[in-house]
Amino acid sequence: MTEPISGNGGCAIAVMAKAPRPGLVKTRLVPPLSPSSASALSASFLRDITENIALAARAADIHGYVAYAPVGSEAAFDGMLASGTRLVLADGAGISIPGVYGFGRSLLQAAQALFAKGYPAACLLNSDSPTLPTPLLVEAAAALAEAGDRIVLGPAEDGGYYLIGTKAPHLHLFQDIAWSTAQVAAETQMRAAALGLPVVELDSWYDVDDAVSLRRLCGELASSSAAGITRPYSAHATAYCLARLRIPELVLAA
Repeated sequence: MTEPISGNGGCAIAVMAKAPRPGLVKTRLVPPLSPSSASALSASFLRDITENIALAARAADIHGYVAYAPVGSEAAFDGMLASGTRLVLADGAGISIPGVYGFGRSLLQAAQALFAKGYPAACLLNSDSPTLPTPLLVEAAAALAEAGDRIVLGPAEDGGYYLIGTKAPHLHLFQDIAWSTAQVAAETQMRAAALGLPVVELDSWYDVDDAVSLRRLCGELASSSAAGITRPYSAHATAYCLARLRIPELVLAA
């Protein structure tokens, strides 16, 4: 759904996602996966992540979105997302600001679109962490519900971040960032400091974007034990996809 909304409360959480088409998503997993298997896995991630947001919404005032690209690909998400998940375009084409380039353009566009709908807070979430513990989403929304401006950052183990939450579309957070490097989270922390904004840092988590992390995901979903204090999200759609396509066998052989 893409209908405009205004006067909302709570926190919007949008998954940054490309339409899951073979050859365009999860390309770093090819090989060991085929383009079609990588696309199917990407679709299963989206299902689980949007279901995870819906689960978090039972404990906090959270509204789920997918910030998608490219333009015109809305139909590709039909039947793929958790019930009630809405769409906002975030292909970056509408952003032309010095210092904002690459993925930063899509992030800024998504943030601006969510705040334009009247939400007092918004989080942008990656599409690479299907087992992200649900309490981290609830914690992000709770931190943004407190009085005073702040940034919420969920650092990824590779130096990036899996989530950024704000109470306004602060342009400086997306300017002159070396995207897809191990410095993204640190540079974002510096931008927040320059804005005089405190940063609430969540527990770190991992992205599934290469064969090593895919092998880790397979092991995690095969185990019933908790990881540390916070239990991973069960990610049923991803677990089914892994089994159906026999992906654990492929990554173990790689």
